[in-house]
Amino acid sequence: MAQKTYRQNITEWRETVNQNIRRENGWLSLIGLFWLKLGKNQIGSDAKNEIQLPERLPASLGYFEYNGKSVSLQISAGQKVLVNEKLTDFSILQPDISENPSFIKIEELQLVIIQRGNKMGVRMWDNKSEKRASFPARTWYDINEDYRIPVTYTAYERPKMAYFPDITGEKSEFPVEGYMTFEFNKKSYKVDINKEDETTFFLRFWDPTSEDETYPTGRYLVADIEKDGSIFLDFNKAYCPPCAFTDFATCVFAPEQNRLDFKVMAGETYPRDLHNLIPRW
Repeated sequence: MAQKTYRQNITEWRETVNQNIRRENGWLSLIGLFWLKLGKNQIGSDAKNEIQLPERLPASLGYFEYNGKSVSLQISAGQKVLVNEKLTDFSILQPDISENPSFIKIEELQLVIIQRGNKMGVRMWDNKSEKRASFPARTWYDINEDYRIPVTYTAYERPKMAYFPDITGEKSEFPVEGYMTFEFNKKSYKVDINKEDETTFFLRFWDPTSEDETYPTGRYLVADIEKDGSIFLDFNKAYCPPCAFTDFATCVFAPEQNRLDFKVMAGETYPRDLHNLIPRW
């Protein structure tokens, strides 16, 4: 079998990521994000509940109880839900940042506790969401191999803390394991990068295309170590953060040091007219 060309590989990758946002419990299935108050947070389809379920579900199902440190789930008598595929009416829940998060299933709904700093919330997916089919197809720049740029990775002696802005307008500190240096148009650049594992890096960056052609707060990019040890930032694989597809994501964006001064005309675009984008930043 003939080896796939670079263009074929990028095209297939783009088709895969387009399908991924439409899968069950994907970003287009998200229908809610509810921040918990201390004490009881009632669950159900009645509008008086803190955690509002779709109308097709019971008016009252039970409650989440938040004590400032952990969250438990109490289901009303006669009702049952699945927590990690086990039928239950009570559970102490593990948040999304834990090794084994507690996924709650109620018919086609999935819920999980999310922890962001000192805040706890409930994220909700509905696989009956019409948005899975109606959301516009993702759009991309033409593939341009000039934007597949060789880089050098340097680990910090110890991870440093850096400030990353998020969708709420706040800034949170995250550890950064190292940085990458590269040249483009005869100019040198340096970006902080997170090491996902032994062979994978994750970059959040902003460039001037975000002003009118790509997502306003910047894009994401994953880079892998090649078999020969080389590393490339392939901006043809740059993609929008999840908040480009849903109001219920909690995205973190590029730190100040990852703002590039050249237009990265590669990867995913975000046409303003197609998405009726009203800037919130």
